[in-house]
Amino acid sequence: MKVDFLIVGAGFAGCTLAERIAVQLEKEVLLVEKRNHVGGNAYDYYNEDGILVQKYGPHIFHTNNKMVWDYLSQFTEWNNYVHRVLAKVKGKEVYLPINLDTMEKLFDRTFTPEELEDYFESRRVKVDEIKNSKDVVVSQVGEELYELFFKNYTKKQWGVYPDELDPQVTRRLPVRFNRDTRYFTDQYQGMPKHGYTKMFERMLDNRNIHILLNADYKEVVGETEYEKLIFTGPIDYFFNYKHGKLPYRSLDFKFETLSVERYQDAAVVNYPNDHDFTRITEFKHFYLQKHDKTTICYEYPKPEGDPYYPIPRAEYQEMYRKYEEEANKLNNVYFVGRLAEYRYLNMDQVVAGALELFNEV
Repeated sequence: MKVDFLIVGAGFAGCTLAERIAVQLEKEVLLVEKRNHVGGNAYDYYNEDGILVQKYGPHIFHTNNKMVWDYLSQFTEWNNYVHRVLAKVKGKEVYLPINLDTMEKLFDRTFTPEELEDYFESRRVKVDEIKNSKDVVVSQVGEELYELFFKNYTKKQWGVYPDELDPQVTRRLPVRFNRDTRYFTDQYQGMPKHGYTKMFERMLDNRNIHILLNADYKEVVGETEYEKLIFTGPIDYFFNYKHGKLPYRSLDFKFETLSVERYQDAAVVNYPNDHDFTRITEFKHFYLQKHDKTTICYEYPKPEGDPYYPIPRAEYQEMYRKYEEEANKLNNVYFVGRLAEYRYLNMDQVVAGALELFNEV
């Protein structure tokens, strides 16, 4: 087969680039995907009970990037879903990120914003140098809330305690001195009205795009003529692990359909201290779907399996940099996306990176 572009991986990065190249450049693209579907980890589908679920755990779209929002809005309507997360601690369900409502319910007392600031100020641990994720948390909210919300959840999620992890892990979690219970504060947020998969299918509905599923690109690359290669898979796999295997945390998902309309009060409920799973997701919240049953998903982190989260430790970044140096030596080969860049990126960041690469290419 002869094409202009060979794109490896049909997630957000691969689909965005395939669409732009096919439409804007009117070039032919072969999109190779090892799974049996497009959409990457955002793939969703109707299960046997007719409930729309996400196969690889919760994916909520949010962004402040109008360019990205406008781009994706060509392929979907949005349902204006606003994400809220509850955590079960001390027998109570409280909102995350920590805010006035969280603290009042947790400690059975009222706070003004000023009183809450004073409360945190009196409990903050003075840290001369932020060296790890624990330092970030205790320097903001003190040891008690660190123990309640972060210590054991991080151990389940990453396999190590926060004092062994890069500071960036907990820098993603803000503290609020108001009653804003939204998990994200981005200007644009919601779920594709008919699901992510429908959105991806519309992106790829072009005669210049050829899709090959259930295929390892290494098995087809020798039989394909192409001018440029765009790679969105694991960068260490591309280079045959010559500098070692980059480690990831993986996940197991256990789905259960229940004969009730609603199981929990939010789409996602975190369990920082109890059980082996980190959270339970109930998908009907996302899609505002009416159904007399509901499907929930238990999420179990594990050390091996499909790559989900690059592990944020300095020695692994050093290993990645060796691969990056190799990548920079190649002509007409481009690396983009979470796995190719070994970075935790939100979906909007992946799309933005793909659009930037398109302009470069």
